[in-house]
Amino acid sequence: MSKKKVIPKTKEASSESEGSNGKGSAGDVIHTVELDGLYQNWFLDYASYVILERAVPRIEDGFKPVQRRIMHSLKEMDDGRFNKVANVIGNTMQYHPHGDAAIGEAMVNIGQKDILIETQGNWGDVRTGDSAAAPRYIEARLSKFALDVVYNSQTTEWQLTYDGRKKEPVTLPVKFPLLLAQGVEGIAVGLSTKILPHNFCELIKASIDILKEKKPKIYPDFPTGGTADFSEYNQGLRGGKIKVRAKIDILDKKTLAIKEIPFSTTTTSLMESIVKASEKGQIKVKQVIDNTAKDVEIQILLQPGQSPEIAIDALVAFTDCEISISPNSCVIVEDKPSFLPVGEILKYNTQQTVALLKSELQIRRDELKEKILFSSLEKIFIENRIYRDIEQAETWDDVIARIDKGLKPHKKKFYREITTEDIVKLTEIKIKRISKFDSFKAEEQLRDLEKELKETEYNLKHLTDYAINYFQNLLEKYGKGRERKTEIKNFQSVTATEVIANNQKLYVNRADGFIGYGLRKDELICDCSELDDVIAIRKDGKAYVARIQERVFVGKDILFVGIWKKGDDRKVYNVIYTDAKSGKGFAKRFNLPGVIRDKEYDLTQGHPNSKIHYVSGNPNGEAEVVEVKLSQSSTARKKVFEYDFAELEVKGRSARGNTITKYPIRKVELLKAGTSTLSKLDLWYDPDTGRLNKDKRGKYLGKFDGDDQLIAFMRNGSYKITNYDMTNRYEPEKTLLVEKFNQQKPVSAVYVDGESKQYMVKRFLVETSTVDKEFGFISETIGSRLVAATTSETPEVELEVVKGKDKGKSNEIVNLEDIIDVKGWKALGNRLSQFKVTKVSLVQDEEAGPEEDVTDSDVEASETEKDSQSLKKKEEPAQPDPNQWLEKGDPPFRNLTEGKQASLFAEPPKPQQAQQKPSQPRQKVKAEQQSLFGESPQSEKSKNKKNEVERPKELSEHLKHPETPNKESGREFGVGETIELEI
Repeated sequence: MSKKKVIPKTKEASSESEGSNGKGSAGDVIHTVELDGLYQNWFLDYASYVILERAVPRIEDGFKPVQRRIMHSLKEMDDGRFNKVANVIGNTMQYHPHGDAAIGEAMVNIGQKDILIETQGNWGDVRTGDSAAAPRYIEARLSKFALDVVYNSQTTEWQLTYDGRKKEPVTLPVKFPLLLAQGVEGIAVGLSTKILPHNFCELIKASIDILKEKKPKIYPDFPTGGTADFSEYNQGLRGGKIKVRAKIDILDKKTLAIKEIPFSTTTTSLMESIVKASEKGQIKVKQVIDNTAKDVEIQILLQPGQSPEIAIDALVAFTDCEISISPNSCVIVEDKPSFLPVGEILKYNTQQTVALLKSELQIRRDELKEKILFSSLEKIFIENRIYRDIEQAETWDDVIARIDKGLKPHKKKFYREITTEDIVKLTEIKIKRISKFDSFKAEEQLRDLEKELKETEYNLKHLTDYAINYFQNLLEKYGKGRERKTEIKNFQSVTATEVIANNQKLYVNRADGFIGYGLRKDELICDCSELDDVIAIRKDGKAYVARIQERVFVGKDILFVGIWKKGDDRKVYNVIYTDAKSGKGFAKRFNLPGVIRDKEYDLTQGHPNSKIHYVSGNPNGEAEVVEVKLSQSSTARKKVFEYDFAELEVKGRSARGNTITKYPIRKVELLKAGTSTLSKLDLWYDPDTGRLNKDKRGKYLGKFDGDDQLIAFMRNGSYKITNYDMTNRYEPEKTLLVEKFNQQKPVSAVYVDGESKQYMVKRFLVETSTVDKEFGFISETIGSRLVAATTSETPEVELEVVKGKDKGKSNEIVNLEDIIDVKGWKALGNRLSQFKVTKVSLVQDEEAGPEEDVTDSDVEASETEKDSQSLKKKEEPAQPDPNQWLEKGDPPFRNLTEGKQASLFAEPPKPQQAQQKPSQPRQKVKAEQQSLFGESPQSEKSKNKKNEVERPKELSEHLKHPETPNKESGREFGVGETIELEI
């Protein structure tokens, strides 16, 4: 900062201008002030004051200064009865140099956390955002927990207040991780702090684990409940974040109910966010009703046709039903702000608790020693009648001397020297006490004091065990009713584009090249949302992806318009185009899982004037049949022919494609819709999130395609058939089993009958077909619940039974097929066991993983040449090696479809096996019959050689001695080689 001269308007400088008024005098000096560093020092002083004295808590007790002064004032006023908050605020102002409003707000904040202060009156509600009543109408007093944990004047360090009139604590001797239990939020100058509240009981258990030299993990727990994902919590340090969601229940198909809300939101703010999302068309909501009273309840009435599962995902994506919280753990350590992880804060507080407990024990030990010493002195003084020796004393010093002389024989018994103060105390004993002194009672009191002293010294030697017992006592005494409220889960991310309601319609003006939802007079394509991306493919061979708008130009002569989804590798585009350079017609199939918005992509070979004749977008890789019409002026003999896209493999966007004609194409028209050529979809079910996924998380469900369905069994004894849409949601707490639905498989179920309290078993076939509707199949009495369900071919359960009063528990495995046959789905079933069943667990089959695709085209490839060109040909298993089964001793020819034909040469199988070698080049050997490996007949000439067999020399030798491989030549046949044998 540059130096400046500040010249104040002194009397000397102003005498000339004010001389006419007779004001001003000479002799004053002009002062020069350097401003370098002045503002810097002022700013640092102010920032330090705000950080240390207002916004950031100290690590020792977890209080900001205003909170500490409130707690000290409450202790000072404590008489066991409630005090008006206005009085507490007034008393606190003796210690706090700021206004009453700040003190009142801080006190309400402490009271709402329900740990340190017992409240009376309207203290507001953190769930609804309602504020507290005026301080004169509400009352407070310290809780029993605060009195036990927060205060001890003997271990408290004191300092003078801001005006020097009174003393206040530097920090309170808190023997508990109070900072983490309450949480704190503050904004200072240049930094801020945000420590989230943690669970009371979990903090105590974690402190015990630390004392046992374990490394516990702690996560926040919010008073508003909800569910939270702490996978990125980062121990509360800056850069971490947590996701908190509301708990949403499905009351029926048209109604949702929010029972718990995310931390830092209120019912009012949550409802406002839902209304805003509804007004934007992101979720179809008819009405939002707040029924909050003792418990939170927000009812959401959905519009007709809105799926409740998708509505829940939309609430998570577009409203405050999910929020992200970024912690920033900053505390004052040794008068400096420090960023510490919550684990370190907990460790510090635990060690501080141990240190405070040690100090209290040491103080108590010294107190006990002093009590024992004086009690012993008193006993000696009275029993030995030393008080009579002072009758002859004439001076005070003589009195002291006589008593000291009487105590001299006993001084060796005491742990320290007897001082004048001790003797003075003896002289203060009243005659009444001396006359009524009871020696036996005095001995008993001494024994009690000595016993307590031994116990105190033992605790000092075993301080860790003493601290563990201290925390356990806290947990037993105050832990009831403080269980975790926020459920810990791993959230599956919700993609906004997948759950947003279709609130717009997509239109296109093909000639002028415009698309958007504002072109209401033009061609309607489909429903869409305002978050969708749109792909347009033009006649000149260019593809263009843009975010949907009211009106956007993408280029003239648009052939195809549709919704484009990022990462969708199952949507396949079929294209026929003419290359301008060669004049040939090409067909190609490709997908576009990833592109850059507002960028043109060439789908042809890049030559100018190339032209697309036909394009289609197929959401599941369908391959249609088209009719290609050539130009009438072409020299082709056949000017109209069919083309099946199933002959093409799906490749990348830049692939050239296959040539379908070298003549000019006039027109291409759709002839027949096709089926999917893609492999089936592998799906998994994640029981933690209740969602389907393709990421191999959770239980493998199988391969899905077409009309395949899922069945979910609920713990209340009902089942529901659903499709396999990735947006489906199954509530983990209510769902027992989710698997692929097969109507031919019987369901075996074990349930508890609510009336008889007996375990029952039933087996039935699912006879209903209605989708997304629950059907109950167990007893409807209160208390009935489903214990196990399976569609395994061998349904077995392991039972824990008690076979008699004097007999213990025993385990046995039972096959449910032996207990009951398959009956109707409404049948009650049979009793599971004649003995008392205490536990039932399903004997799980080994979980199957995804298998490599083997489709029907493997068989159809030999029947039609057209099918063999399809995409499924890539998935055919490798052709069998003839030499392989020759070496194993199997017959040289076998029925390829059944594999059951006997050896033509009646050779028995041999146990010897040779190592398979790499395949050799194919040899052309003619045969009469069709190739065993799917090859067409080689020539008609081979038909005249039925009585001849051509074989290589090595093969002839091998057939003569099948048990010994040909070691000289090492000749073996490779995959696909054809041989001729006489049949």
